[in-house]
Amino acid sequence: MGATVETTNAGRTLYVQNCAACHGVDGRGDGPEGVRLNTPPADLTKIAARRDGMWPALEIMDILSGYSRNVLPREDMPVIVDILDHEMSEFDPGNGEPILMPTKLIEIASYLESLQDPAPTSHLP
Repeated sequence: MGATVETTNAGRTLYVQNCAACHGVDGRGDGPEGVRLNTPPADLTKIAARRDGMWPALEIMDILSGYSRNVLPREDMPVIVDILDHEMSEFDPGNGEPILMPTKLIEIASYLESLQDPAPTSHLP
């Protein structure tokens, strides 16, 4: 996604405010609130590793925004409404034709990409 330091810092702030309680400060699924959930929080540092090194940017944005709620078993995962009510920025989904997406959604997805261990080797929009 080509995350900049500024985008990553903004994304980290959003992550800490909205995700760390369940997914943990480092994104490993070990947050203090996660033990109360029916579905254990995912280890967010292994998203790309679970996909053979591919970073699925649009899939992550769909999950964060709640669009995938009807397909994925995420009844305990809240929709972070605040990330959708913000200015819009261009995002290249991989075809060279940027689309407008909520800026905060891009920022938090970029931060999650920066947490990947190991780092993604390829990108899927």
